[in-house]
Amino acid sequence: MRFPLILVSPARPENIGAAARAMKTMGFSELRIVASDAWQDPAARRVAHGAGEILDNLRTCATLQEALADIDFSVATTARSRAKFRYYATPQQVETQLLEKRQWVNSMALVFGREDSGLTNEELDLVDLLTGIPMAQDYPSLNLGQAVMVYCYQLAALNRVAPPAAAPADAQQLDALRQRFDRLLQRLEVSDDRKMADWIDQRIGLLEQRDSAMLHRLLHDVEKKLIDKSS
Repeated sequence: MRFPLILVSPARPENIGAAARAMKTMGFSELRIVASDAWQDPAARRVAHGAGEILDNLRTCATLQEALADIDFSVATTARSRAKFRYYATPQQVETQLLEKRQWVNSMALVFGREDSGLTNEELDLVDLLTGIPMAQDYPSLNLGQAVMVYCYQLAALNRVAPPAAAPADAQQLDALRQRFDRLLQRLEVSDDRKMADWIDQRIGLLEQRDSAMLHRLLHDVEKKLIDKSS
């Protein structure tokens, strides 16, 4: 299964090199860089120290949307202050979610934001799940390379554990759920309740396959009932 790590507009080549080194150490190999050429600086390769092939084979993209175009399920790291009405999974919860998701999606990605400002709210809207590293309040910051190492270590089980044999599910069913909920909120004339809409959007990212299938079934019944009432 494909699992790229995506760095959005990294400014320091040393951080890119540290990220590549962390990735190789924990069994990850695919790196994507959005809107930055800092990886070309010799400092990136010097800090990568034996992980140069990750830099040699990285993919560059103009936008995060482009970097996620072929990804079925994505997770972004961010500070809680970056967006309201959001659910934030711990690294341990992300591991649990992705171990389940890998049974029925073909590709996943982990996104890291800018060193100084993280990801914009528009970029956060592109991903399925948000996560943050719990830290002491008097020192609330890790640099990019350290953050990548934390998640690569936590998620290394994805590379060690073979996925169980199971019939693949439709990788688009989470997006389809979001669209159906959006139409339902509009039909109920409550689509302007952004707190509820954002909550639904984020919680969908936590669903397991069987839960997603059951929600589709429930929404089908709700939609049918609304049609019957209006006819």
